[in-house]
Amino acid sequence: MKVVSTARELNPAGGRVCLAIGTFDGVHLGHQQILRQTVADAEQCEALAVAVTFDRHPRAVVTPDRVPLLIYSLPQKLRAIAALGAEATLLFHFDEPFSRQTGEQFIRGLAGDLGHIHSICVGRNFIFGHKRSGNVELLKRLGQELNFHVHGLAAVSLNSQPVSSTRIRDAIRAGQLDAAGQMLGRGYALAGPVVRGDQLGQTLGFPTANLDATGLVLPPSGVYAVHVHVQGKSYRAVLNIGYRPTVASIAALLRVEAHLLDFDGDLYGQELEITFVEKLRDEQKFPSLEALKAQIVRDIASARERFG
Repeated sequence: MKVVSTARELNPAGGRVCLAIGTFDGVHLGHQQILRQTVADAEQCEALAVAVTFDRHPRAVVTPDRVPLLIYSLPQKLRAIAALGAEATLLFHFDEPFSRQTGEQFIRGLAGDLGHIHSICVGRNFIFGHKRSGNVELLKRLGQELNFHVHGLAAVSLNSQPVSSTRIRDAIRAGQLDAAGQMLGRGYALAGPVVRGDQLGQTLGFPTANLDATGLVLPPSGVYAVHVHVQGKSYRAVLNIGYRPTVASIAALLRVEAHLLDFDGDLYGQELEITFVEKLRDEQKFPSLEALKAQIVRDIASARERFG
């Protein structure tokens, strides 16, 4: 899938495009039907299927005091979009000047840069543009003028409730990872780059990969049996999410640390994607580092049992 930052870079053959527009955090079941409709439209009229989205949540700029923690990192989101058949993603850098566009200015700008828009697909309640000036009704009005079709799709329901990014975030926070996976249409996964830590795991004899999960919603603190996917390979691992209360001299920062079983290598700078198998225990404080080390040995043994 091609990823571009300006509409003019697409240069679609024949000048026709079908657009799916949204923030698409999690690329959940509702987002999937929007993207699949766009791909179907494009196949029918021999156009280019394009997802239009943003490099951060718009609230990070518009209402930074109310920006939600994200379900997916940006690379995760782009992979999920590509898996649904989009041929390109138009990834806008969402900053303060971009946020000042009205909904109408945004759509007219796309139409001017892309040529012939054949269709636009969004969620029925999708709101966009400065001061929330854009909605499905605006799209339909502009579609009549600019000659494009509009799909405003109703939300997908699961267990009699609409699937939404907010509902998925709530499920992840509550540790209801199976429920989150059902709404995502795939197993829940946490992803981010490996950054340098304080080497405590190495000191204890259990080196860990420290995941940068800044801005992402996380499951409850605790120790988990997980699979770690990196560079096309999968490894069994034990993951700790928490504040490491046993290490009193270190600032209480929330950390995400994975100890890969039967692995020896350098992961710094690599992106890890973590899928969860089972929670082993809650986070707890131990009387000493030796006691912590002994518990880690038991955690690894428990994880191996879960893996069979």
